[in-house]
Amino acid sequence: MANTKSAKKRVRQNEKRHLRNRVHSGRARTAVKKARIAIAKGDQEQAQEAVRLASKWLDHAATKGSLHKNTAARSKSRLMKQLAQMEAKK
Repeated sequence: MANTKSAKKRVRQNEKRHLRNRVHSGRARTAVKKARIAIAKGDQEQAQEAVRLASKWLDHAATKGSLHKNTAARSKSRLMKQLAQMEAKK
């Protein structure tokens, strides 16, 4: 447990940031999962919309600092690749 006043403040700040980061990264993670499910179903319109939303939330999380920008870019790239493969099969 923290002993100094500054260490106690740091614990409080970290808890607030942790909760804020969970909201952003959780929303992005959910959007990515929905996009992968839509791609697996093979519905092109639904998959494109889901990938667009996932891309939006990944960018948002990266902007807020909840995700590293390269992590968001990598996830978006993989989703786009999966979407392109699904569209090529049709």
